[in-house]
Amino acid sequence: MSIQRRNYLGDLLVQMGVITKEQLEDAIKHHSKNGIEKGLLGNTLVKLGYCKEEDIAKAVALQNNVPYISLDSYHIDDAATSLITPEIARRYSAFPIGFRDGKLLVAMKHLSDIIAIDDLSIYTGYDVQPVVCTDSELAAAIERYSRTSASIEQAEPEEEVDIEETSPGMDDSSEKPAVHLANLIFNQAVRARASDVHIEPQEKSMRVRFRIDGVLHDALQPPKRLHPSLVSRIKVMANMDIADRRIPQDGRFSLKLEDKVVDVRVATLPPAYGEKVTMRLLDRSAKLITLEKLGFPLPELEKYRQLVHLPYGFILVTGPTGSGKSTTLYATLAAINTVEKNIITVEDPIEYRLDGLNQVQVNVRAGLTFASGLRSILRSDPDIIMIGEIRDEETARIAVESALTGHLVFSTLHTNDAAGAITRLGDMGIEAFLTASSLVGVVAQRLARVLCNHCKEPYEVSRDELLSIIPDFPLEEGEDRLTLYRSKGCFRCSHTGFKGRVGVYELLTMNEEIRRLILQRASTAEINKAAVSTGMVTLRQDGLRKVKQGITSIEEIMRVIV
Repeated sequence: MSIQRRNYLGDLLVQMGVITKEQLEDAIKHHSKNGIEKGLLGNTLVKLGYCKEEDIAKAVALQNNVPYISLDSYHIDDAATSLITPEIARRYSAFPIGFRDGKLLVAMKHLSDIIAIDDLSIYTGYDVQPVVCTDSELAAAIERYSRTSASIEQAEPEEEVDIEETSPGMDDSSEKPAVHLANLIFNQAVRARASDVHIEPQEKSMRVRFRIDGVLHDALQPPKRLHPSLVSRIKVMANMDIADRRIPQDGRFSLKLEDKVVDVRVATLPPAYGEKVTMRLLDRSAKLITLEKLGFPLPELEKYRQLVHLPYGFILVTGPTGSGKSTTLYATLAAINTVEKNIITVEDPIEYRLDGLNQVQVNVRAGLTFASGLRSILRSDPDIIMIGEIRDEETARIAVESALTGHLVFSTLHTNDAAGAITRLGDMGIEAFLTASSLVGVVAQRLARVLCNHCKEPYEVSRDELLSIIPDFPLEEGEDRLTLYRSKGCFRCSHTGFKGRVGVYELLTMNEEIRRLILQRASTAEINKAAVSTGMVTLRQDGLRKVKQGITSIEEIMRVIV
């Protein structure tokens, strides 16, 4: 760009009222004295403090008749960014940010570089509409994208191995954009703490969603044309049949992303518009949560500790799928894992590998089920047994009888509350006297999202207003006004208002009254009433206490607890 164009930019800044003529003349003198190679006139004006970088960008946009966009406040479309590689972004100092009227919006440093615009149009398949942002925003966006799109290494579950570099370039084959997109999805999912990734073809588009803290969020909307090659890429990684797209398939693989090893379970389905891919991500390098950090209220935590240190008995953890039952069991086993104890588990699948435990993977094809595995475990001199899930009467019966013969047995059931687990055992055919004799405690749980500490918003509510909405809210005498918190959303929590989850618990411990009710085959409601009368804190009460403590919001507790 010539000196005349720079002076024209300076005149434009004067016309806009951003700088004065005297400041422009001083900047031109300063600029000329330091030489053209030291930078553009706009940089000199910013260095001298006469204007801001945004003012220069707005003037350049006006000068070239293109839009000005602030990347800090603009919602960048990941589908647009996925169309190019970091290498191309750095080569042309250009960054795709979205779509408008069928054109690709590209933030560019050199607006007059026609060759760059043509190359980007050919590479992406879209007409390019240049836009202006500040140089610092553009550099930061490209750098952040380069880190997010870093190539990944595929690793075997037991032994990590290197694979070919997977960052595509201008001369790569047609499959490389799908490799690049897969890398982008995995990197963003791990950084967003996603537990699941959903790749879903629509009639004219494709969307990628992440399940973060138990809730699905839109993540990317890549071009539909990349769907077949993206699915094939993931199938190859998971050792699945890429030729057969008509039947559901399952597979798994492991990835190494920077310092993390992530196990990925893959499942495909063949809906109307193409194969849907669902991937469960498990960070193998993540630290196992401890009992103290699960979210147990302190009195209930002490009671639970007493239960798990009993020499024998049957302890059940209940809740719907995704409520954190496995995490609670793993934290429990880690707490009681000592050299004196022989702990054996039978799981489907093994989600965490713990040192000191003998963990058995269910293999139905080979005849290893929960029931057959449990029988084999009993011949291996166990002290503590963990069964991943009780699915049938045979497994339930062996578990109950194992608890009666001197073993401490842990397992899970799908019930809505703790009392419901007792009646569920009866429904499965377990005699009441066996349940009453073996069961020592039942934990029911849910997972509630934790409000983001950086953006949670306080608000005051009166006692009468609160009790009119939630009559059983735990209020003390004299609490006429209460400060609660609600979600707002910020950059740190990806604008969800929440970051992380906490357990909401209900602990039912056995006593003579409850044993009597079990023998009388009492209903779930009667058992629950008796447990509450002897001090059991219900799921709802524990959840509302966490609302009062500012950990979560009323809306979140109402979402996860009926």
